[in-house]
Amino acid sequence: MKGDFAAAGRLRESIEKTVTAAAPADRAVASLTPAEYALFAEIGRRRRCDAGDVLFRRGDLGTTMYVVASGGVELDFGEDLTGKRLGPNEFFGELGLLIGDHARSADAVVTVDSVLVELDEDEFDRLVERDPALVSYFLRRAIMRVVLNEQGLIRRLRRRNQDLQTALDTLRATAHQLNQTEALIRTDELTGLHNRRGLAQHLLDRRRNGTLDGLGLVLIDCDRFKAVNDEYGHLVGDRVLQSVANIMRSVVGVGELACRLGGDEFCLLIKADTRDEVLRFAEFIVSTAQSLIQMPRPSGGGQPPLMCTLSLGASLINGDGDWNDWYAQADAALYRAKRLGGNRIEWQEAVPSPA
Repeated sequence: MKGDFAAAGRLRESIEKTVTAAAPADRAVASLTPAEYALFAEIGRRRRCDAGDVLFRRGDLGTTMYVVASGGVELDFGEDLTGKRLGPNEFFGELGLLIGDHARSADAVVTVDSVLVELDEDEFDRLVERDPALVSYFLRRAIMRVVLNEQGLIRRLRRRNQDLQTALDTLRATAHQLNQTEALIRTDELTGLHNRRGLAQHLLDRRRNGTLDGLGLVLIDCDRFKAVNDEYGHLVGDRVLQSVANIMRSVVGVGELACRLGGDEFCLLIKADTRDEVLRFAEFIVSTAQSLIQMPRPSGGGQPPLMCTLSLGASLINGDGDWNDWYAQADAALYRAKRLGGNRIEWQEAVPSPA
């Protein structure tokens, strides 16, 4: 994710100097919301500092972002630039975290006995994993804070207009990259299908739009997949999972979803009002997998498999329920299919919601 911000590296000195020229009203933008602070404090590392401690000097390379939990920190940018005093819930050094190996353009000195929260790349990745939506909101505000600061500097320093306009263009491009990143965190890296995070967002969007009715759920599990990994290795196992994903991708339409839940378990959310409609999808998936298994292979033994047989559990969705209810009923059907030897489809009737 942080690689998306590398294009802004040549402008980072200009950006941080711009931040210092912001109006006092902008200080609120540099503060974390209560939800952000709670998450950052949980994931980050707490550090106690004494008054006079130096966190970094101008020119030091750094990849750490700081949040003031208590106490205060002063940023001294030197030359004729105005310094900045930061208090509780305010953050600084985010450019080092986002750009990487960022040359600090200020001295950061602790003004009173303080407690700071430090976040490096590993902690930032954990933030994204824990709550991607909240982190995206924070990043958008952080980027917008820089944009607003640069606009103010343009008004005061016309001679730097060209460089600052370039910075704005770069930040807009970065915002576009952020949108792409938001899509990536909802995608399974191996198969390109949605992951659990993407499935949860899809269901949330449907619930908000009132479109949870008229859907079928199909759970898909690879038969004896562990044996494939054990005999041929994980690379062959990965290719089998990708083949399953390709079959699923070929059947989903607009507004439908193919998802890898984890390991060798997948699911489909499809538009369907009847049992027969759902089973048509399921039968196509099973028969396509069988066809791939039966494809002629080069002569000689020990050829790794292109595919394994699949067990499917299918059900209609009751829009008044939730994911746990739908998953449980489709999983019951999937369990029967596995228990009966696999390579088959089992159906589970939806449980009516209580009156």
